[in-house]
Formats: sequence, C-alpha cells, structure tokens
Amino acid sequence: MRVDHEIIRGWVAPNSRVLDLGCGDGSLMQLLSGDGHTCVGLEISPDNIQACVEKGLSVIEQDLDLGLANFADKSMNMVVMTQTLQAVHYPDKVLLELLRVGREGVVAFPNFANWRCRYYLGFRGRMPVSKFMPYSWYDTPNIHFCTVLDFEQLCRDLGITIVERVVVNQEGDSNWLTESLPNLLGTTAIYKIKK
Repeated sequence: MRVDHEIIRGWVAPNSRVLDLGCGDGSLMQLLSGDGHTCVGLEISPDNIQACVEKGLSVIEQDLDLGLANFADKSMNMVVMTQTLQAVHYPDKVLLELLRVGREGVVAFPNFANWRCRYYLGFRGRMPVSKFMPYSWYDTPNIHFCTVLDFEQLCRDLGITIVERVVVNQEGDSNWLTESLPNLLGTTAIYKIKK
C-alpha cells in the first residue's frame, strides 16, 4: 500500500462519501470502498478509467481543469487529490473547487524542493529522474512544480486552513526530521485541508 494512501485512509471519517480527483487506476478508491466508504473517481486517462471499471469502481471521465460543476456544494464528505495537483493547469482553481464540493479535502503531491532534486539539479545540471520522479523533462505529466512552502503559501492566499500535514521521505517514513525540515527532506507531502 502506498504510504499516502495509508495516511489518507486514517483521515476519512466512517461511512464517508469520497470523491477522488485524478483517481488513476482506482487503488485508493478500492481501499476506501473496502472500508465501507462510497467512492467516485474522476480520471482523464482511458487506460486508468478501464482499470477502474475492471475493479468495479465508479469513475467519470473528466478534465479537472474544467471544474467540478457537475457536483453540488458540500455534496461529498471528503475530496481527495493524490499526485495530481502538479499535473493540472490551474491548481488554485482546482483546490477551491475541491473544497466547494467537499466538506474537507486531502491533497498529496511530490515535493520538488527536497534535497535529492536540489542535488541532481545542482551537480548534474539536469532535471531529476529517479524512482520519486520517473519521467524525463519532456514526457512528464508535471506542469507545476510545487514545494511544501509553495503549497502552504497558496493555502494562505486562498484562505484555506491546513488541518493536518504529514511529510514523508523517499522510504515513506515521517519523523521529526521530515517534519522539522519538510521542504528539504520531504519527498511527498500530504495535507488535510478545509475552507
């Protein structure tokens, strides 16, 4: 199980209605559905949509950059977006829509300011390619490189409250070091937020 999925699982209240933005192959929805939650996913990739359907999951083909007008205000208990924020064109608008539809939200994203990225850029002079970021600069789905500090500033600018934050390193561990120096040592940041 992915560490961000495990953390998110612990943050979802019992019997919740969950909307998963950019749900990928539906792994998180499958996990949450097994816990008794009602889940719907939004996805744009035909291959991922097919994977969700094969798992018996509810999925809608939808471009997140076009908004969530097909969902009523506060119609979901939790709206989740894992490893997707950096791939949308308008992250600020998507965050506001996420919190319009959900009573709470969870956002997980790769921290592009961690020391491994800095080292790679500083000493190799090239965009990092690793297990953490397995794409070359020309084929990456990431269009907005975000750091822990960038995300927290965006939340302040948008009037979003950070309820909880967990930052993990490449091994998936959260400890006093990753929490003390999240922008430098964190590989993935997971936030529980509300408006």
